[in-house]
Amino acid sequence: MTRQTAPEILTFGEAMTLFAAETTGDLAEVERFRRGIAGADTNVAIGFARLGFHVGWLSRVGDDSFGRFIQRTLEAEGLDCRHLQHDPDHATGLVFKTRAERGEDPHVEYIRRGSAASFLSTADAASVAFPAVRHLHATGIPPALSASARELSVHMLERAREAKASISFDPNLRPSLWKSEREMCETINDLAAKADWVLPGLAEGRRLTGLESAHDIAGFYLDRGAKAVIIKLGPEGGFYRSHDESFTVEGFKVDEVIDTVGAGDGFAVGMVSALLDGLSARAAVRRGNLIGSLAVQVPGDMEGLPHRDTLTALEAKLPALD
Repeated sequence: MTRQTAPEILTFGEAMTLFAAETTGDLAEVERFRRGIAGADTNVAIGFARLGFHVGWLSRVGDDSFGRFIQRTLEAEGLDCRHLQHDPDHATGLVFKTRAERGEDPHVEYIRRGSAASFLSTADAASVAFPAVRHLHATGIPPALSASARELSVHMLERAREAKASISFDPNLRPSLWKSEREMCETINDLAAKADWVLPGLAEGRRLTGLESAHDIAGFYLDRGAKAVIIKLGPEGGFYRSHDESFTVEGFKVDEVIDTVGAGDGFAVGMVSALLDGLSARAAVRRGNLIGSLAVQVPGDMEGLPHRDTLTALEAKLPALD
């Protein structure tokens, strides 16, 4: 996609080609799969783009058919892929996912070791126009991929902060990618300290901080520099705490949960987009809950993320906030 203006929102990480089973059962027995894309970072990027933001995606894919498929898919969703590199020496990562039953978490298997994205480095950000970036969204997945990708994560957050862009950070823990629990917690917490809005899940927050309550977990990150901490509580909703206020916004009732993958990403899309739209913190948490609830009602990682007109219609039906 060719655009004259630089992206207003910037995201980065690893996009993988997804093969989702069309029938239930063990992956060893499944014969038919539906192809798509996967990646927490791309889920959020697509969510922003569907709401009308100009979103840039920085990453590496293989110089292969899967890499070309990912770029075509992202561009069809409206993403600006000027910072997407095709690596001639390393392959695009793949992920295989079972078909979930009765709302259970699907089983996922990755083929990503040595993927093109694991070779991300600060050199990949050389052409980024940081002064034009309004907001940077980051997760804890890129720093888990490799030392060079970790350096890129630090670089992206520091450059965005220098440019006075707002920054959101979702830990998105992937323990299997880290050498040790200590390294994971220290690295993720150091990155979170560079962000304005930190969005951990409750279980993630407990693991990262050693604290139990949402209030105390939020305080941990506020003491380290965050402006606000929003803790995802799953079906119970979201907890918000800043230096000035704290509250919980109840989640939306869902009659049938189909696939929980991507729910946290949907929450991040709702929360951050609302803050960028100038809404109140309480309205932002409610939008996060709303989009998170939409994400779990359909199969797939990002298929439930709404476009702006759909979101506007849904929010128009909601009661006024106190």
